[in-house]
Amino acid sequence: MAEVNSCLKSLFTFFNILFAIVGGFILALALLSQIVSSTHGGQALEGRSVGLAILYFTGSVTMVISILGAYGAHKENRVALIVFLVCMVVGSLLMLVVAIPSVIARAHVDGLMEEKFREVLPLDRADADIQNQVVQLQETFHCCGLFSYADWEQNIPESCVCDPQEMEECRMVEMQHKMVYSQTCFPIVLHYVDLFADISLGVLFALAVLALLGLALSSLMIHQIHNAARPIMMLTVPVVVTPHPPKYQELYNPPGY
Repeated sequence: MAEVNSCLKSLFTFFNILFAIVGGFILALALLSQIVSSTHGGQALEGRSVGLAILYFTGSVTMVISILGAYGAHKENRVALIVFLVCMVVGSLLMLVVAIPSVIARAHVDGLMEEKFREVLPLDRADADIQNQVVQLQETFHCCGLFSYADWEQNIPESCVCDPQEMEECRMVEMQHKMVYSQTCFPIVLHYVDLFADISLGVLFALAVLALLGLALSSLMIHQIHNAARPIMMLTVPVVVTPHPPKYQELYNPPGY
């Protein structure tokens, strides 16, 4: 029986290792995002629970599929490789279906976020939950208000008050005789949201490219395993066996002939 090409086998194994690394990166990204969002408050990443669940699911599935592909390549198991191939086809289509609309929506994220944040103004009359989240942002990032300290009107909280030793970051509010942070919170929030969106899009397109590459490599592996499993037919030329001719007999000529 012929063997599967060793170079193709090594390349496919390396691909699955790379695929597993990408899956691990997605899981690490989800964990990091969860830690950051829980530490810095949550209004900036509203709906993050769904996004985190998607990241955890995508990372876990990627790891499982990579293990399946590595097993199929190592054992030259055709069934495992076929399952891997189907996953690659479905995965590449899903990634492209999700990534393309996301790119279109990415251009409108900043405007939509600003519109939504302005709906909660003024902050001193917003819900207590929103006020607490903004206060957490102000304490963490040393900022005041979403777009201006005036977002709090006449009730600027202590989280806005600037340390006298940080004069370069402060400004005076004459009417309330307070030194507050000059930096506003919305640009900081927007920066992290944009960063998260860009990384997510990069991961989606990277997975789509890897899925297409895995599709091609697994197809070649399946093809070689199929050819290697075929019985080799030996062509023989039929030989006609004929009886041996009789031995020559000595000719005898009688005398006088």
